[in-house]
Amino acid sequence: MEQVNRIWDHISFTPAWENLDTSILDEISSSWFFRRKTLIENSSEYEAFIGRLKRKHAIETGIVERMYDLDKGVTETLINEGFVSSLVSHADTNIDKTKLFQHLQDHLDAVDFIFDVVTENRPLTKGFILELHQLTTRNQDYAEGRDQFGNKTKIKLIKGRFKERENNPTREDGTTVLYCPPEHVEAEMDQLIILYNKLTERGTHPLVIASWVHHAFTTIHPFQDGNGRVVRLLASLILIKYNFFPITVLREEAKEKYIMALEAADNGQPQAIVTYFGEIQRKNIEEALNLKEVSSSSLAEVTNIFKQKIQARKKDNEEKHERLLTEKRFALFHICSTYLNEYKDKLDADFDDSVKFSIKSGRPDDAEKQHFYHQQIVSYASQHHYFFNRHLPKSYLIFVIDLLDGRKYELGISIHHYGYDDSTIAIGAFLDYKGDAATEKVKGESNETIPLNLRPHIISVSDEISPKEKNIRIHLENILTETMAQIASEI
Repeated sequence: MEQVNRIWDHISFTPAWENLDTSILDEISSSWFFRRKTLIENSSEYEAFIGRLKRKHAIETGIVERMYDLDKGVTETLINEGFVSSLVSHADTNIDKTKLFQHLQDHLDAVDFIFDVVTENRPLTKGFILELHQLTTRNQDYAEGRDQFGNKTKIKLIKGRFKERENNPTREDGTTVLYCPPEHVEAEMDQLIILYNKLTERGTHPLVIASWVHHAFTTIHPFQDGNGRVVRLLASLILIKYNFFPITVLREEAKEKYIMALEAADNGQPQAIVTYFGEIQRKNIEEALNLKEVSSSSLAEVTNIFKQKIQARKKDNEEKHERLLTEKRFALFHICSTYLNEYKDKLDADFDDSVKFSIKSGRPDDAEKQHFYHQQIVSYASQHHYFFNRHLPKSYLIFVIDLLDGRKYELGISIHHYGYDDSTIAIGAFLDYKGDAATEKVKGESNETIPLNLRPHIISVSDEISPKEKNIRIHLENILTETMAQIASEI
């Protein structure tokens, strides 16, 4: 007997969408909003960065929708160099090159279109959505469908109009998915826009609005084909309005993260899709925070910017700003110190005298210890592709694990500034194997650094620190888990 999964129901903003955790974005966004203004004014690197994001979206959206495939290396080349036909050979893709570039250009024009719509402050309407669909499918003539006997066939694609026939797909396991019937699409799309406007007016978090609109639109599936492409553009439009970035689902994330998150939302659990979209935004923000502000080729312009920045440092608010930064550095140091000492106390109670645990530290105001771990941080920042601001104060904690048999490990937790804006801080980690305590080197240098497969945890310190403590503790727990697993493997 055929299984049926009814995804669509009359759309509403259910209680499950209230009070979702958006901290993955919130703990870094304030630094981004401040930095964004400066980059827009001065940086040509930012304009190039946005261009790369647009091209990435254009390429990946067609791959996720299985319109074409494209070699990963060639994909990176096209993202960096632009859509140049000569950069692609026939062996790099599974469709005709001419058709490939037609699709790529359609997708790129659609991304440009939503940026223009944001600039023009156009409202979200059905007419706009139909226009977006027509642009996205400009060079697509057919959609996949089924004939009266249930066999797969190609049907003429209706562009810029809602569907006129059912588009209920059958999954690999034989389950048929029921989307909104054609006769209800107009009313459901009206309701989607009404609810979107209400959510906007009441100040619902943009990450939640974008995620909800994406999920609601997906359950309606208003077009015969092209729904995935259009809905990711709509979600992107919402986030761009709030000074964030387009939503790009990468091919390697489509099944394991994107589809699974949408299916969880189908079952009344929307946190996963909110978190996934937050992860995408956070990655883009972290990269953007490392863009150089001063990138003009004109010596006169660069000199003028340099002069303005030097003069700005003399203002009274610079002293106030520095006091606030100092407070935030100490707050982060205290959170990390408290957590590590809690874990040390637990280990002291669990282990006998064959292992000794201790904690050493260097505070943000300890000038004599600022050189500690400098080389490890430089290497760590290089590994994770970001700029370590060595001119600003940093702090560290060292979690010492002495096996008392000649083997000794030191887990270094470094709290240092990330990128070119002083309001962003990274919490990174590296594990040093010290060997026999008698052969320890001095001044924080190590005998051997063991790589830990963990990215830094990056947060903004331009607003309150306390709401970010939960995620900081989770990060520290992950560091300790990785550390103990590594040591346990070696003994």
